[in-house]
Amino acid sequence: MANATKANGKEAAYFGVPWEDAYGYAQAIKLGDTIYVSGQVSHDDKGNFVAPAALDGSRKPVDFSMMEHQMRTAYANAVTLLARFGATLDNVVEETLYVLDVDAAFAVAGKVRKEAYGTARPQCASNLIGTTRLAQPEFLIEIVFRAVLSGREANPN
Repeated sequence: MANATKANGKEAAYFGVPWEDAYGYAQAIKLGDTIYVSGQVSHDDKGNFVAPAALDGSRKPVDFSMMEHQMRTAYANAVTLLARFGATLDNVVEETLYVLDVDAAFAVAGKVRKEAYGTARPQCASNLIGTTRLAQPEFLIEIVFRAVLSGREANPN
């Protein structure tokens, strides 16, 4: 992952994937004790899509069986970004899952979320929203996070 940068009291973190420059955004921003994590999708640290959905001739997903794998990868990417600021999923206070197929997401979300957070009842607000399209047609899910540091995590020095 590319080094974090600081400007205007904000600290930014990047993966170094091509679309950060193409679109012009940071993967995560820390301001004060709050970390805002941009929508995480299913890619590796080099920007390769992980478990891309199969597409039809018009580039629309025809199979949602990769939802679980994509969801796991998005959570793993968030964990990596949060760690840059000394945080974990335990610091997450809200998440929003944007999905192409609500039924496919509900079928796996409980299991994946509980494993990611390491508890049967994750202590964060959660929204699951169906949408017609994400940034790339191969993506079935994108997850946005907001985390709050407290105590030592907010001021490690």
